[in-house]
Amino acid sequence: MLLLSQSAIAQDKARVSTAEHSMLWRLESQQGSISYLFGTIHTDDPRVTNLAEPVTKAVEESEIFLMEILPSSDTAPYFMRDTTLDKLLSQQELEKVFELADFHGIDRDMAMRMKPWLLAMVFDLPSSQSPYTLDVQLYMQAQRAGKKVQALESATEHFGALESITWEEQMLMLRSVLARSQEEKEADFERLVSAYEAGDLRKVGELDEQMTGDTLPKALWDKLRVKLLDERNVVMTQRIAIQASNHKMFIAVGAAHLPGESGLLRRLAILGFKVSPVNAAGLPLPHAD
Repeated sequence: MLLLSQSAIAQDKARVSTAEHSMLWRLESQQGSISYLFGTIHTDDPRVTNLAEPVTKAVEESEIFLMEILPSSDTAPYFMRDTTLDKLLSQQELEKVFELADFHGIDRDMAMRMKPWLLAMVFDLPSSQSPYTLDVQLYMQAQRAGKKVQALESATEHFGALESITWEEQMLMLRSVLARSQEEKEADFERLVSAYEAGDLRKVGELDEQMTGDTLPKALWDKLRVKLLDERNVVMTQRIAIQASNHKMFIAVGAAHLPGESGLLRRLAILGFKVSPVNAAGLPLPHAD
């Protein structure tokens, strides 16, 4: 592991905290290798999927494309084995699930077998227009460019974070989404996309907390934040640092993983990387003092 003096660590933390205003970040290792870290959101909205030139260029210049988990045809992690939702929900809740399944183009029988955490995530978004979310489009671009494609997490690790949430907690997540109107969800999504387009990582993080945290019991939100962000960020940082020290990487992860005290940007700076936001012209911006 790379070690820095306490003063250097403090300086790097200060630099990152004053400049969290981009979705594309340049990582320069102590060995001189240049990589890029890009924050994504899981949507097919064209305002998000129409990539800026610096992002496309960063993918093309990379040796290795790294994303949270590789696309897979294995659907087992998404479905319940021993029960179905009609045994867990009231008739009124069940009718709402059917309504939302129809809205999102999901077969009703399939919806009955989907895990509550997955339905909560799907139902909280506008209707998808295609399977080609931002993450998938980046993956396909990297494949077309002949890049080596790798995952930051195994399927077991990735879904393990969600499997640590109890059935009761998953049902709380689903019921909180069922209680929200489509107008509320669409308004929140518009705010999220606006913050994303502006490259405002802090705002994206705040909206993530407001949209999810305000609708769940505090103890459950705290658990979700630790399991889905904080604990995974520790592992992601180490794996990124090992490879990006000597390779040109393009790393695509959910934007919520980047900002904050426990975010990837600060953790990578602590490990010795020079972390700089990239502007619309593809140039790294100087850190604010």
